Amino acid sequence: MFLLNRHPDHRHPLTEEDAATLGLAGADEAERFLAARDNHAETPLHALPALAGELGIGALHVKDEGKRLGLGSFKALGGAYAVMHLVLEQAGRQLGRAVAVEDLHKPEVKAMAGQMTFACATDGNHGRSVAQGAGLVGARSVIFVHSGVSNERVAAIARFGAEMVRVAGDYDQSVREAARVAAERGWTVVSDTSWPGYESIPGLVMQGYTVIVREALRRLPQPPTHVFLQAGVGGFAAAVAGHLAIMLGEDRPKAIVVEPARAACVYETAKAGRPVTIAHSKPTVMAMLECYEPSLVAWRVLSRIGDAFMTVDEEDAVTVMNRLARPAGNDPAIVSGESGGAGLAGLIRAARDKKMRAALGLDGNSHALIINSEGATDPGRYAELVGMVPEEIAQVRQPA
Repeated sequence: MFLLNRHPDHRHPLTEEDAATLGLAGADEAERFLAARDNHAETPLHALPALAGELGIGALHVKDEGKRLGLGSFKALGGAYAVMHLVLEQAGRQLGRAVAVEDLHKPEVKAMAGQMTFACATDGNHGRSVAQGAGLVGARSVIFVHSGVSNERVAAIARFGAEMVRVAGDYDQSVREAARVAAERGWTVVSDTSWPGYESIPGLVMQGYTVIVREALRRLPQPPTHVFLQAGVGGFAAAVAGHLAIMLGEDRPKAIVVEPARAACVYETAKAGRPVTIAHSKPTVMAMLECYEPSLVAWRVLSRIGDAFMTVDEEDAVTVMNRLARPAGNDPAIVSGESGGAGLAGLIRAARDKKMRAALGLDGNSHALIINSEGATDPGRYAELVGMVPEEIAQVRQPA
C-alpha cells in the first residue's frame, strides 16, 4: 500500500509546541545528556554503494542504531533521556534551584530519584531504555509487557532491575494498563506514545531521538534527498523527519513513513486524515512496530512533514535482514533486527516500483538515508531468520 500525503496541513510549519520539542535547543540538550553517559559513543554511518547501484539511486547511507548505548536500538536515546530529564525537573522543584545533568549522581538528587517510580509499556526496546535510565539515576521502574513480547526481550529488560508485569493482549492494551496502574499508585508514566492530555513526556522521548539526525548530518557528504522511516506509533519517524525539517528547511528530504502491512496505524490515519485505531491482525515479524493506534503528537508532526506513507510485507523485512547480513560488492555487513530494516525495505520496494519511484522522485541523483533502528535485540529470533548468530556477521565483512 502506498499513498502521498494529501492532508490540508501538509507542508505547513510545525506547531510552535512541536517546533520547540524537536528544535535546536532541545536537540542541544539531548546531546548534553548523552555526553554525560559513561558508555556514550556516536553510532556508525555506513555507505552502501552496491545496493544504491542496484536500486538506481545516487547514494545510500545507513545509520546503525544497533550500536547505541549497549541496548541495541535507537530507543536507548528516548526513554532513558526522559527519565533523567524528569528526575532533574523534580529535583529542581524540591531544591528550589536549577539542577544540571552533571548533578544526577549527587546524594541529594539520588535521594529524590530513589523516591520515584517510572512505568511504561513496551514491545521490548523502549522498556529497556526506561529501565536503564531508572537504574542510572537510582529510581525504580515497572515495565508492562504484552503477551507477544518474547521471554528473551523480557529478560533483557529485567537485568536492569525493572519489575516486570505481563499483560494479556497486545501493545495498546499494555499501554492502557500501565497508565491505569501508574495513576492508582502515583508513578510517572514514560510512554513513547501520546494521547489526549499526555504529550509532554512523549515529547521528551522524541526529543532524545533528534541526536540521530545531528550525528548523521555531521557525517553525510551531502544532505539526503529522501529518508525512509519505520513507524510503530510514529514517534521515531516524526522526531527524525521533524528535526530534519528544522535543520534543513526548504532543502529537507522527502520523508516516507514505512509500516508493516499487518499493523499500519499511521498509514490508515493518513488515509483517513485523522487519528484512527485499526483492528488487530496477525502478529507481524516486525514486532517493535506492531502498534494499532498512532501517537497524537507524532501524527500532528507527520501530517505536516510526512510526504508519503507505505507498507511492507513480512518477507520484505526478512529479506532485508539477510541482505544486510550478506551484502554484495563492498557494502558492509550490518546486523539488523526484525524491525530495524523496515525503512530499507520500504526504499527497496519503492525503488523497484515504477509508479512509486516516479511519485517520490527517486532517480540517479537521489541520496537516501535509512536508520537501522535495532540490531539483534532478540538474538534467538535473529538466528532463526538469518541463519547466523549476530557474532558471525562480523566474519562476513566488517563495516568500515
